[in-house]
Amino acid sequence: MPDPKERKGISKWELDTPCLVIAEDILEENIRAMQVYAAALGKKLRPHAKTHKCSHIARMQMKAGAVGICVAKVSEAETLVNKGSRGVLITSPVVTDYKIERLMKCLLQDPELMVVVDNAENARKLNAAATKYALKLSVLVDLDPGMGRTGVPFGDGVEMGRLLNSLPSLRLRGVQCYAGHVQHISSFEERRQASLDGMNRAAEVVRQFHQNGLPCDIFTGAGTGTYEIDARIPELTDLQVGSYTLMDAEYLNIGSSQNPSRFSQFPPALTLLTTVISMNHPPFATVDAGLKALYHHGGTPEIVHPPGLGLHYDWWGDEHGRILLPIASPKVSLGKVLELVVSHCDPTVNLFDFFYRIRDGIVTDIWPIDMRGNCQ
Repeated sequence: MPDPKERKGISKWELDTPCLVIAEDILEENIRAMQVYAAALGKKLRPHAKTHKCSHIARMQMKAGAVGICVAKVSEAETLVNKGSRGVLITSPVVTDYKIERLMKCLLQDPELMVVVDNAENARKLNAAATKYALKLSVLVDLDPGMGRTGVPFGDGVEMGRLLNSLPSLRLRGVQCYAGHVQHISSFEERRQASLDGMNRAAEVVRQFHQNGLPCDIFTGAGTGTYEIDARIPELTDLQVGSYTLMDAEYLNIGSSQNPSRFSQFPPALTLLTTVISMNHPPFATVDAGLKALYHHGGTPEIVHPPGLGLHYDWWGDEHGRILLPIASPKVSLGKVLELVVSHCDPTVNLFDFFYRIRDGIVTDIWPIDMRGNCQ
């Protein structure tokens, strides 16, 4: 990582590229706005760190009022717990002996740590491990919203809940239902219906838990694409939103309740800077950000600086991208730094070691992406 002392105070346009920059004021406002929205509807935030993979941003979210932080993997939980975070929820099942052992070590540091479960054998292994360490592990029943990835069918939710509640070293807290497959449906109305179809069925499971005397103080789910839909479900207790902090082209180009073709409630705080390294082949310019700097699947990166020139990014290999130059302009020349909104923030962030924090165009700090590569 570059020495912060050598970068603080310089213009972002002087940075070496490709690099990721975060507009600090936009990030702060996005975090505040989502927190205020949730609180106004009586919901809590349990935001997902798989988007930013940065303990600095996780601390900002907790300071703003989040009740905990979600992660996808044990290794991400380890990083956050070692940095002092508490109330971490691992949103994917933890099933192997090695990972369960690591999970127990996290639990020793974070007694509020939780994990989701969707399998009886796995539940018993978790219980045995917690018993060995004389610990109590909080667990949620993972419900499949129709995605077919993890989770038990809705009809099996109560049965799984009963099992978890019967195991002495597990503490049943409730359910998780995250419909990742509906987050980017282009039409807001189609997305609304698709999300409600699954989340209302999960809400019925929550009611069944209560009817059967099962603990259920947590019903967690929702994402950035469905936050304003799912937050209206009375039984939902907290939102696992993630991308709202940074945003990307994939999210910006879906409809919202306010605009049928644009999701504009949360402006992009994250952008990527890339330099023009060749202009020998008009009407294209070649830049230094290719597949190793930008995740390919998702939206097409949007060039936001320089504005008004009709510039378009196109994929051009591992190391390079190319920029369509529809009109000749002195604003694009060899060595020019361009700024773009990334295609998909989560996996793009995972390609870099750090963010440059920017305020008023000036570098104010460097934040390590300290969960980068934590895929185990």
